[in-house]
Amino acid sequence: MIYLKGYPAGIQQRVKELLEQKSLHKHLLQRYPKCHQYSNNDQLYRYGLELKQRYMKKSPPLKRITFDPKVSVIHHALGLNAHITRAHGGKLKASHEIRIDPCFKRCPEEFLRMILVHELAHLKEREHNKSFYQLCQHMEPDYFQLELDLRLMLTWQAAEQKALY
Repeated sequence: MIYLKGYPAGIQQRVKELLEQKSLHKHLLQRYPKCHQYSNNDQLYRYGLELKQRYMKKSPPLKRITFDPKVSVIHHALGLNAHITRAHGGKLKASHEIRIDPCFKRCPEEFLRMILVHELAHLKEREHNKSFYQLCQHMEPDYFQLELDLRLMLTWQAAEQKALY
């Protein structure tokens, strides 16, 4: 249960019980029955820019938001916020990109939104500190519940993969 390492033992125990009863997936499907419709990078970029415009107008511009196969939940990254600085004619040019694991092409919109909110918050706050999480909650009031539920989904998927082998 690598996705739930920082959570209290009581939550981890309850998740183990739901996995043993084979009901964790049913629980998640009841809460999040539909997948989002953002299937390509253009749609994802527009969706991310809408969130940015709504909550973070004054933050640096985003060059790209993509589903990137180099990002992987296996390596504990749901998404990445790349801050790229290049020298151009004696000046430094900065660009910002958000890259998301393609496994989230088929997930509930709430989870995709939570990941985008997390990565957008890194435009203002680089560290995972109190103001970072306050900004996440400002953009998505259910941020912490969505993060837990996303981790439950990843835990269920990992358990299913393990059962196949």
